[in-house]
Amino acid sequence: MLVRQFPDGFLWGASTASYQVEGAWNEDGKGESVWDRFTHTPGRVENGDTGDVACDHYHRMPLDVALMKQLGFKGYRLSIAWTRILPQGTGAVNPKGLDFYDRLLDELGKAGIAANVTLNHWDLPQALQDRGGWPNRDCASWFADYARVVFDRFGDRVSMWATHNEPIVPSLVGYGSGAFAP
Repeated sequence: MLVRQFPDGFLWGASTASYQVEGAWNEDGKGESVWDRFTHTPGRVENGDTGDVACDHYHRMPLDVALMKQLGFKGYRLSIAWTRILPQGTGAVNPKGLDFYDRLLDELGKAGIAANVTLNHWDLPQALQDRGGWPNRDCASWFADYARVVFDRFGDRVSMWATHNEPIVPSLVGYGSGAFAP
């Protein structure tokens, strides 16, 4: 029988996106994302489903991390909601948004679970989409400013970073066909 082994350092874990799990779509100063707008537009999503509550990770996070630990996860790939950090995409930072991710990263650390953070998982702030979104060349600078805030605050607890999750999807299925949020 052929036995395969994973390499040393391989991390077993889980992966989520903020919009898909957090819920609390308009709580504690979070701004509107393109997915909030998209799913709240009648006829865009089957059954009118939204991420308004999702898995309620925003409120259940300590229990969720405890479950990850119980399952033996060593890694957790999550995304940070840009709109929870910078509700308008630029400008004023939302302290309650920073606090949520501080608590999450601290819980993961206590549980011995490595955080792998994605900065953008298809949830551009709607305020930036209203200014042209990703096709606006200024969006690269807005993203860099957001990333700087996140790195400065969480860099001491995050060793693995990703910039964008599957950028081809919002490009082709969002901006291209309109089947997803841009």
